[in-house]
Amino acid sequence: MASTGQPQSSLKRPNPAVNREGDKLIITPLGAGNEVGRSCVFMSFKGKKIMFDCGIHPGFSGMSALPYFDEIDPASIDVLLVTHFHLDHAASLPYFLEKTTFKGRVFMTHATKAIYKLILSDYVKVSKVSVDDMLFDENDISNSMNKIEVIDFHQTLEVNGIRFWCYTAGHVLGAAMFMVDIAGVRVLYTGDYSREEDRHLRAAEIPQFSPDICIIESTYGVQLHMPRQIREKLFTDVIHSTVMQGGRVLIPAFALGRAQELLLILDEYWSNHPELSNFPIYYASPLARKCMAVYQTYINSMNERIRNQFASSNPFNFKHISSLNSIEDFIDNKPCVVMASPGSLQSGLSRQLFDKWCSDKKNACVIPGYVVEGTLAKTIINEPKEVTLTNGLSAPLNMQVHYISFSAHADYAQTSTFLKELMPPNIILVHGEANEMGRLKAKLTSLFADGNTKIITPKNCQSVEMHFNSEKMAKTIGKLAEKTPEVGEIVSGLLVKKGFTYQIMAPDDLHVFSQLSTANITQRITIPYSGAFAVIQHRLKQIYESVESSTDEESGVPTLRVHERVTVKQESENHLSVHWTADPISDMVSDSVMALVLNASREMPRVLLESETSINEQEDAKKAEKIVHALLLSLFGDVKYGDDGKLVINVDGNVAHLDKLTGDVECENESLKERVRTAYRRIRSAVKPIPLSPS
Repeated sequence: MASTGQPQSSLKRPNPAVNREGDKLIITPLGAGNEVGRSCVFMSFKGKKIMFDCGIHPGFSGMSALPYFDEIDPASIDVLLVTHFHLDHAASLPYFLEKTTFKGRVFMTHATKAIYKLILSDYVKVSKVSVDDMLFDENDISNSMNKIEVIDFHQTLEVNGIRFWCYTAGHVLGAAMFMVDIAGVRVLYTGDYSREEDRHLRAAEIPQFSPDICIIESTYGVQLHMPRQIREKLFTDVIHSTVMQGGRVLIPAFALGRAQELLLILDEYWSNHPELSNFPIYYASPLARKCMAVYQTYINSMNERIRNQFASSNPFNFKHISSLNSIEDFIDNKPCVVMASPGSLQSGLSRQLFDKWCSDKKNACVIPGYVVEGTLAKTIINEPKEVTLTNGLSAPLNMQVHYISFSAHADYAQTSTFLKELMPPNIILVHGEANEMGRLKAKLTSLFADGNTKIITPKNCQSVEMHFNSEKMAKTIGKLAEKTPEVGEIVSGLLVKKGFTYQIMAPDDLHVFSQLSTANITQRITIPYSGAFAVIQHRLKQIYESVESSTDEESGVPTLRVHERVTVKQESENHLSVHWTADPISDMVSDSVMALVLNASREMPRVLLESETSINEQEDAKKAEKIVHALLLSLFGDVKYGDDGKLVINVDGNVAHLDKLTGDVECENESLKERVRTAYRRIRSAVKPIPLSPS
């Protein structure tokens, strides 16, 4: 288990380490730890539990493709935040929501939710696995949609004391970076992001707050991307030369994401090169039309270039690109370009076309995005002599294979600049192969050598522990915030705690800034007293400086106002009443007034007939005995009178004999004996308080 402490440094948000269990923050990758695929990161702090992303590993199938959910209790998770719709970040969500004990809340952006259902439905259809290995079906996807809530960029939400908001991440339409704030500790989870604006997407934002921890992707490690213009030229040159020489071009790409970027490039290139007009371009995906409808819906989420184009014409109404729903609809009789899903070449239309074209050296396969270990796309980049087809037979790999990455992941230049801007004291690298991640860690360690930045690369299921102090800060709001207090001045108000935030406000502002309200409780107690009222006044003045006498306007009885808080009234010749509005000070004053009255009453001479006293004592004794018996019955259940007048208490076969006169208990079970003795002593004390001293 890796363990690190919060560094003490001059960075933007220093936070000295402390050794308190409640201040321990734990981050555990359940996927994407020293690997690319099945992104899923678990975090707990202050009793709150958050999960980021819920993907699958494209190189595996069935249960082995899932994150390590058995390392956590799904029912304990408060919030699940999904950054974008790609399979390696969202495809195990239907399984997690429908087939585990998860009861928390799930959030993603509007565009991500719209595309999530399309891409997951397509995944179910093209997955070539047995029914037993299917993680979920269409019903699970539909049911999960009802549980997903949406969040706007920069909208702040709070769930069970967990505050979070999101920023634009670039990468794909709707992709978000999430900032989570628990008790003032901020954690940024980037998901997949890109700081480069392309033909349709904005660049990822730089958050305005520096996080205490940044969980960041390391997909490309220390690699540097080629400039976009050079990549586009290489891409179009390969396609141009291949079709002009009579070949077919296969571009394996997932239905949504990079596909739209490449289609914009191809459509523009075909418009600028009339000699290519006879060579068709197909967008081969069952989702083709639905995908385009989603992209047209969320035009305003794209960059300024696309929005300006949309003002005059829809840039996604392609002139030179046709949809292709299945291989049965495809007439393969001349050179063409086909963009087909999935990008991994593991199954579906892209795999069918690859099997058909891979043996012809005139054909080409252009792989435009990051490829995951264990997939056919990764295998053919190394150009083996033979490949295994879907039917299990081997075939020569004669087609040209070109890897021209349009993957919208950050390269080293973007990552280092991004982290330099934020200067987080703790950096956790995820979503990268072990070698690339190791090289990136070494380079970042050198980059941040002047500070105390911790850079950590946990493996799957390896927890990172950090400690943060728990200093609490309360902000004054409303009327109390109108004037800045002087040094040493006491600020008095109501302290309101919501989650991990504290606010001090005037009682009048409570209903304005919270859903709480205030009320006053007026208390009244009557005390037996038959002496002179002037005696009480005299004694109160000996204790309190402020004792004002007056007459009650309604009843006309004499009253005393003590300390401007408590009122004493002479209700009758034999009773006084004490009135006050409940608060800590008034409660103390009223207690002292009542004690004074009782003492005065006790010290007064009394004359009682002996017979009357005897009758009263007998009645009191009978009442007390009934109350004692009832209370013992409620505590122990089986309580009866024995032949010798003692109480017999039976608990689980253990019998205790209680002598009511002496309080002695006989029992073989020492534990029960002590319980009965203690209970009886306390009951007697409550039922029959210390008697007044005899007159």
